[in-house]
Amino acid sequence: MLVVDDEVGVRELLCDALHIAGYETREAADGVAALAQWRSGPLDLCIVDVNMPSMDGFEFVETVRATDTALPILLLSARDTARDVARGLRVGADDYVRKPFSLEELLLRVAAILRRTSAGEEDRELRCGPLTLNIDRHEVHRDGELVEMSATEFNLLETLLTRKNRLLTREQLLAEVWHIDFDSDTSVLDTYISYLRKKIHRDGFAPITTVRGVGFKIVDPRPTS
Repeated sequence: MLVVDDEVGVRELLCDALHIAGYETREAADGVAALAQWRSGPLDLCIVDVNMPSMDGFEFVETVRATDTALPILLLSARDTARDVARGLRVGADDYVRKPFSLEELLLRVAAILRRTSAGEEDRELRCGPLTLNIDRHEVHRDGELVEMSATEFNLLETLLTRKNRLLTREQLLAEVWHIDFDSDTSVLDTYISYLRKKIHRDGFAPITTVRGVGFKIVDPRPTS
């Protein structure tokens, strides 16, 4: 696995985390050095920063993709506009992670890419009307637009979508998302349901419903006649 970043501290942090997770790594400080590493032998995955001297991450991906369409590439960048994300995916990156990121999220993305590419799988997705949750990319889109979510918001939404149109009790949700398996008066569930509604409820689409005193469910929109 190749880690490409012009910041020594970032490279060391990523390599240490990947080693702990059981991966072997190589390093490069820019796109030119990364190309030399790529040509020197087979790689399972490249983690490449976008903003680098000599050759940036976009240019590296374009160069590799000219002759190699199979190598998995994950881009890292503090540039998080929709245009930058779209460019990264358009030139051939398999995923795009915004800085700052959590190491846990990055390792999940790495594992998902390797699982998908080794098995030839399509991304696993859950859908509800205009809402799409991509389990492997750890992304949520509404009408094709990326919806930023925290890890807890994502886990709660995934739990609801996994059992779409079915009621989940408060106790079930607290146990599955927060691992609270005892009687509790915590309001954390209501707080996060409110967060989700603010992010995905609009334009007549409001799939998260409350069953008062029992729990919540997410339901498909009714077909228009």
